[in-house]
Amino acid sequence: MSLLKRIRSKVLSGGYKKIAEGAPKIEGKGHLDLYWSEEMSKILETWGEKNAWHEIEYLMAPCQGRVLDIACGTGRTIMQLSVFQELEVHGCDISDYLIRKAQTKGISPDRLVVCDATEMPYQSGLFDYSFSIGSLEHFRDENCEAFIREAARVTRIGSFHQIPTSRDDIEHGWITTLQSYHNNPVSWWLPKFEKQFRKVMVLRSLWEDSQSIGRWFLCYK
Repeated sequence: MSLLKRIRSKVLSGGYKKIAEGAPKIEGKGHLDLYWSEEMSKILETWGEKNAWHEIEYLMAPCQGRVLDIACGTGRTIMQLSVFQELEVHGCDISDYLIRKAQTKGISPDRLVVCDATEMPYQSGLFDYSFSIGSLEHFRDENCEAFIREAARVTRIGSFHQIPTSRDDIEHGWITTLQSYHNNPVSWWLPKFEKQFRKVMVLRSLWEDSQSIGRWFLCYK
């Protein structure tokens, strides 16, 4: 049985209990190695301070219910949303190293799961809302669609995703900087979301760099 299937089996047998402690690293993860490093852990603590993290607060402020932060990293965004008492925020990430970092912030272990976002162990419709920030673009072509399909499956109302889109509106494909990612236009992403959701809106994010402009894809069931 593969590691991811073993992880899934453990989560299914214990609800969404903590499984990070002692979880082995995923063999052959290649470009994902960075997510088991202190360097990436530090980056994830600050990168969205002036843009994406404020934006998810505005998006979630009028909402209530159970929420899933997909690819939650060190749990920084979960902590930001903890001020909203109407929200019960959970998180999952493929890196047991980052999940342990999230636990040190005082996030309940029962709300953190180690898993692959393309095959999440949660039951369908468990969450009222879900979101990802700067994560989906790091999944290869076929896994992008699996990520979106899984987000739709576990979400009952709306799923919000912030990703970079190419600044020049040209399809650049899979590129590598500090992290490997897709740098493609809105027109490349939109059909993938529309395939899984009844309504999709695209909004500009304040995040940007020299190659990309951040966009929010607001997806509703």
